[in-house]
This record gives sequence, C-alpha cells and structure tokens, in this order.
Amino acid sequence: MSEIKKGVQILDCTLRDGGYYTNWDFDKQLVQAYLNACNKLPIDWIEIGYRSPAKESYLGQYFYLPEYLIRDTKSRTTKKIALILNEKDIDPQTVRALLGDCIGHVDMIRMAVNPIRMDQAIELAKRVKEMGFLVAFNVMYMSTWDQIEGFYEKLSQLNGLIDYFYLVDSYGGVYPAEVTKAVEKVRSKLDVSIGFHGHNNLELGLINTLTAIEAGADVVDATFTGMGRGAGNLKTELLLTSLSSRHGLSVDFNALGNVVGAFERLQKEYGWGTNLPYMVSGANSLPQKEVMEWVTKRFYSVNSIIQALNNQSEGIEDNLKLSLFNSKKHYKTALIVGGGDSVKQHEEAILHWVKKQDELCIIHASSKNANTFIELSKDQFFCLVGNEGHRLENQVHGSFGFVTQCVLPPYPRKMGTYIPATLEKKSAELKEITFTNRVKDSHTVLALQTALELQAQSIYVIGYDGYSGDAVSQNEIELSTENEALFFEFVKVGTQLSSLTPTRYKGLKPDSVYSRI
Repeated sequence: MSEIKKGVQILDCTLRDGGYYTNWDFDKQLVQAYLNACNKLPIDWIEIGYRSPAKESYLGQYFYLPEYLIRDTKSRTTKKIALILNEKDIDPQTVRALLGDCIGHVDMIRMAVNPIRMDQAIELAKRVKEMGFLVAFNVMYMSTWDQIEGFYEKLSQLNGLIDYFYLVDSYGGVYPAEVTKAVEKVRSKLDVSIGFHGHNNLELGLINTLTAIEAGADVVDATFTGMGRGAGNLKTELLLTSLSSRHGLSVDFNALGNVVGAFERLQKEYGWGTNLPYMVSGANSLPQKEVMEWVTKRFYSVNSIIQALNNQSEGIEDNLKLSLFNSKKHYKTALIVGGGDSVKQHEEAILHWVKKQDELCIIHASSKNANTFIELSKDQFFCLVGNEGHRLENQVHGSFGFVTQCVLPPYPRKMGTYIPATLEKKSAELKEITFTNRVKDSHTVLALQTALELQAQSIYVIGYDGYSGDAVSQNEIELSTENEALFFEFVKVGTQLSSLTPTRYKGLKPDSVYSRI
C-alpha cells in the first residue's frame, strides 16, 4: 500500500521558498488561488514565509509576516501553518518578542540551521519550545555532514527538544543512496519525526523524496511548479501525481491544475528551474546564492558561470592576474557607450559630434555597439566582464586594431577571466572600485571607474536607454535599479553624468547630441 497512507505528511513551502524570486511579495489573488487549492489537496502543512528581524534591503510581507497577515491566512486555510526562522539572524533573547503574536495562529516554527551552528540552534530552540510551538530543525548542507566532526553524535541532544528534524539537500546534489544512508543515520540518533527538503539542481528532487519516504521520512517538502531558491524544489504537483498514480493518493486534479496554471504564469516572468550552471553547482556542492544572482540578475553567459564554478570547486581565485590599469594619458571628455538601441538610431549625429571633440576617449560598457566606432581614430577602452570578451570578438570579427585597452574588474574575479588572445597585451585590471561598495564587477561600475581613472573632466553617456513596457523582465528591472543607484552614487563624487541619447534613468542628466552639433 501507499507510503503516504502510513502517515507521511506533505508540507508545501511555495510562499516561503518562492519569495527568493519575488522579494516575498505575492499578488493577493495568487495567494487566494494557492490557499483554495491547498484546502482541496492532500497537503498537511503550508509554510507561509519567514519571521525575521529588520534587514537593510527591501523584503516583502511574506519575509516579515505581520500579525494581520498571519491571522488572515489562518482564517482562509484548513491546513496547519508553519513559518521559518533563519537561526543565524535570531538572538535567543529576542525570540519571545519576535514570535509572541504568532501564538495560537502558527502551529510550527521551523529553523534553518547551519550544521556547524548546532549549539546556537539548540539554545534558540529551547526558547521557541517554551512558547508552545512545535519545533523543526531544517539542517542544511546534508552533503557535507559526513565531513563535520561529531555532527551525528551531537544529534542525540535534540531528543525531547525538537519535534521534526529535516534533512536539507541545500546544493541539490545528493543521490538516492546518500538519502537512504543519511535518513538511517539520523534515525539511529533521534527519536523525532524525520523530514526531507530536496532541491532540484540535478532533477533528483522526486526520486530523492520518494527514497526518503521509503527510508522512513515522516514529512516531505515541495513547492508548486518547483518555485524556490536557485534551481528550485520538487514540484508539489509532480509529487502528488506520482503518489496518486503509484500509491492511490486521492488528488483533486482540477484544483491542482488551477494553482499550477497560476504559478506557471509567474514562472514565465522569473524563470526559476534548473539549468547547466545550477547543475554544476549541485554536482560540486557549491552555494546557489551567487549562481542565482549570476543567472537572474546579471547577463553572464553560461560559459562564464561555468568557469566561475570550476574555479570555486578547484579552490582557484582566478585564472589570470593582470597588470594594474594605469593610463598615463588623461582626457578632457569621456563618452561611455552602453548597449541600448539609441546608439544605432542616432549613429550619424553621435559620430559627427565625436569627431569634433579634442581629447575625447570612448569607454565601452558593452561591446554591442562596438561596430559604430570601429573606424574612429579615438582612444577606445573596452570593459570586459564575464563573457564580454566573446561578445567583442563576435561583434568585430577579430578586427581589434581600434582597441586601445581592455579594462577588467579588480582581482580576484569570481567570473573568471576571458580575454581575446590578441588583446592580452592590451589588457589591465582595476586596482579597486572607489565610488561604491554596491558591486565591483558589473559593466556599468567598470565603465564609471575607468572614467575616473582617466581623469575625464566631462563624462557623457549614450546607449543607456533604460527599460519600459509590459515585456520588461524582472532581471531587467533589477539591473536598471542597480544602474540607477550607481549613477546617483557616482554623481556624489563630483562628476555630472549627461546622456546625449534618450534615457529613462533619472540619475543621468538629460541632454541631446543634436544640440551639440
């Protein structure tokens, strides 16, 4: 008979894990569709988000879970409710103030626990348990547990304290045999319910979860459409379909189809799910946080990300150390060229203006518009971030005679270094980024710092059009927000930035190339 009929429970954590893509904001209608579906499906628990002390960046309501939101959610669901704490962020002395208004509305407090912080987690768990909640440890990085001295021996201290112990495949890289072994070892030390939370980097989420159930797990996690950090999780709809087909679990497929359709529309915007970089990170037990940023918030190529992951797995800081960028020549005017379509649209006027300027250099933040300037006898600097060297090669087909110098981010570069072979002697790296601590390896920050190094008195920008319209992706929105912040921070150092082509960036002073010719 079905393992699920023996008491194995399903916890859906879409609103918590999915928040990594939405900053923990969800449309009210989507949440209602989610709750309606969960009420009709054989799901035992819903984890609705984090409870957290204040952070400096913006994070939405399902990261902080105000009391009114918890009460409202509780009134609209028939399921047991859990929320999660990030243990490393919580002072045990403040936990009563943090969770006091959850009493009577939340059934279980789960704690995300780094396995090397078990002692601290135990102290926090004591405070939480005293408040009457069920307590779960979501112990991360299970693929590393065997390398942590005394890890399994320490687990016996949790008996009588916690109610659930979760094995979390944080890197999404364990195999079924490892799941079985880990469940058995934990079970030999603990007399509590065992849970499993699998990530899907290697698309092993389903088989690992079914294996955990067969090995004796009492509760397993999933999310609709697999929505979750990085490569995401086991799909709730896949788990339910599998258990229905193989073990007779009763599933309302109309309700399931409705909620899956709602989240699939969101998936088109954010694009979660595994890909080659996530596969490599999972296979090598590398953290997903940076990979997620590289994949979703940067326009790095797969090759660049793979190079970075290989460097990490081999303990290499970077594959090339360059001489420091130190131009002896300074310029009266610098023109920073972005990748926007406005450069081509206004090409004739731009070239007319550039040719008239004395002591002007061109700084290419992107190589996309390099061909526009290939015939000019002006000094031209190319900012090479990630895979930009390949883009430059493709744009100019190996005709590098017009390139004065390539400028790369400060060493070490997590994305690795690719420089076209014929440009290696023309390449140098910045010593540091001086005007911001926000980022040191974006195209924009590199171009602005290069302008500072060249001591340009006037700096003009073209091709920074900004994004607009209904088709703007979340990636483009976040990149635009970052660029805007960099422009404002740069202006604070005392140099105005003027855009000679149309722009939507408020940090750029509007100007017109036509007024200057």
